[in-house]
Amino acid sequence: MPLRERFLRGPGLRETRALGLAVSGGGDSMALLHLAAETGIATRAVTVDHGLRPEAADEARAVARVCAGLGVPHDILRWEGWDGRGNLMDQARRARLRLIADWARAAGLEAVALGHTRDDVAETFLMRLARGAGVDGLAAMQAVRRAEGMVWLRPLLGIGREELRADLRRRGASWIEDPSNDNPAFERVRVRQAMESLADLGLRPERLADVASHLAEVRDALDLQLREAAGRLAQVDRGDVVLASAALELPPEILRRLLRAALQWVASAEYGPRGPALGQAIRRLSEGTTVTLHGCRLAPRREGLRIGREWQAVRSVVAAVGERWDGRWDLQAPGGADFSADGLEIRALGPEGLTRCPDWRASGLPRPSLLAAPSVWHGDALVAAPLAGLSNGWTAVADPLQNGDFLSLLSH
Repeated sequence: MPLRERFLRGPGLRETRALGLAVSGGGDSMALLHLAAETGIATRAVTVDHGLRPEAADEARAVARVCAGLGVPHDILRWEGWDGRGNLMDQARRARLRLIADWARAAGLEAVALGHTRDDVAETFLMRLARGAGVDGLAAMQAVRRAEGMVWLRPLLGIGREELRADLRRRGASWIEDPSNDNPAFERVRVRQAMESLADLGLRPERLADVASHLAEVRDALDLQLREAAGRLAQVDRGDVVLASAALELPPEILRRLLRAALQWVASAEYGPRGPALGQAIRRLSEGTTVTLHGCRLAPRREGLRIGREWQAVRSVVAAVGERWDGRWDLQAPGGADFSADGLEIRALGPEGLTRCPDWRASGLPRPSLLAAPSVWHGDALVAAPLAGLSNGWTAVADPLQNGDFLSLLSH
């Protein structure tokens, strides 16, 4: 099958009317650019300059020139958030996703295509295998994923890196070789070098990618069981997740998935808790013990297991009115009035705020959940605590989390 047709068979591609392209200038993303332009899909490209190498700005401009020649609109975004601390690669990746998602929404794009290939699947498989990952970690990366409020497509997952470069050479097109791709200080580079030896054992990238794809099918089957269990045993109560007592009797893998999804949503986190910590929490819950994990409080109660935000995790979280608080809470003023310029802040209610809500018991929510509930303040004055019976016309709604939407498990 011609490369163009294999590209178009990527999930979600034909249905997308306005597509963004993340183009770094490397061989994979430049192949993505040329294939998308050739197929006539309405596209707009973007390059993120992380400001980490002096050549990066020139490389972004080189991509812009290629896009101009192909008739593809192009924008350059710059990240200036690196403070010299923490994991540089991880921070750069997260920042790139946020920047591109904001750019795509502003441009009215429906999805953004990334240039990950079959080789990336194989390399990621080996990296995660070395860390002792389970099914989800070893499964092939998803061809369609939603994160940061945007749909991300990976239409090149079934195509090898060298085949894409051969296509670029056939076109007479160039690409940029990032020097970090040869730096053994990076884990992916070391894995890439080791794969040359593994090929002699039959463990070529295509074979490793096939195994990862089989595990992706296993992951999908487990997710079907997760959805059935969530629809039967879980409900959302004003931002808390409540699981029926029978949830603790689920098969261990389904229970882990259900708890991980719930914790990820309640904590507004990109990822769930690590396996060992979650396993220890499950053992303690089975003994009837209240557990704190991942910024959440898991409390066995008469109605079941209640999972809510832990006050200590949000006591310092502050947002302006009109902004989302703690990643998932939207607070609306009475009559839709705009109080954004009135010095109001959204904060956790906390013990002091709760004492100012005389009717909080009538809400039916337990005290720990209310301590971590969103409330509106003007300095030291409590203006509203919608979940604690002091609304003053304000409402608080926990929207679906953009990363790992737990509520979608309940919508079937």
